[in-house]
Amino acid sequence: MAAPCTENNHKQGKLEFALDVPFPSSLEASIALQSLSPDRELRKGGISKELTVSGSTLSVRWRADEARILRVSVGSFMDHLSLVMETMEAFGPPVTR
Repeated sequence: MAAPCTENNHKQGKLEFALDVPFPSSLEASIALQSLSPDRELRKGGISKELTVSGSTLSVRWRADEARILRVSVGSFMDHLSLVMETMEAFGPPVTR
């Protein structure tokens, strides 16, 4: 889902996108967060990405200066997310610690 553009970001010309991904459990959401967090944006300026977990939902928020940069970042993240989810499905539910 796309996040509404805030007044402050609209004045700065920033684009925003938000994605909420539900997982079967909070442990699986945390595993996905840990797997996806190390991937920082290659470009230092022009985009920011924030990942958080609330319950069993992984939330991702992007802010970017240009639509092209936002599109590339979201597309790359979706590829990584798909790989993480396929891997988790292949190995089955995590064992509680």
